[in-house]
Amino acid sequence: MAEIEYSQVRKGMVIVGESGQLLSVLDRDLNTPGNWRAILQLKLKNLTTGSITINRVRPQDKVVQAYLDRREMQYLYRDGDEFVFMDQENFEQISLNKEWVGDQILYIKENDKAFLVFFEEKPISMELPPTVNLKVVETEPALKGATAAAQYKPATLETGLKISVPPFIGIGEIVAVDSRTGEYLSRA
Repeated sequence: MAEIEYSQVRKGMVIVGESGQLLSVLDRDLNTPGNWRAILQLKLKNLTTGSITINRVRPQDKVVQAYLDRREMQYLYRDGDEFVFMDQENFEQISLNKEWVGDQILYIKENDKAFLVFFEEKPISMELPPTVNLKVVETEPALKGATAAAQYKPATLETGLKISVPPFIGIGEIVAVDSRTGEYLSRA
């Protein structure tokens, strides 16, 4: 971690807040009103809570820049309330609890890859691919001649994720799902 001036902070950087929380810089705006001193306005997202705040600081004040390590990991298996991932470079395994992983586990199957972001060797977030392919294990029977109309039916996927699919999708079909919104995209 390096200490830098706020004037060097750029969009996309991660800084350490006053109470030690990690903050992602979403936007920055430098204001120099008339004869007054410059004020830097930062739009920050707390990486732990997800809350967004706007901070006003002097450009010459100091802040600590956080260096994050993004690693490709493979989801191996579930062990009770723990999910085991393996680093693709050094083959080390890490167990993450159910609360930490949350609903994101519904978008990956065993042996799928995801990126874990680490700060000081502790995982802080998981990044999934934007689109994932999952098999439909439960839904109403497919209707012959059904088109992709505005009518959708509920379906349960192999990971337990419940989504709405068009009426022509049947059990055993593989569908593409947006991992950010949980919406059906297409047949895979």
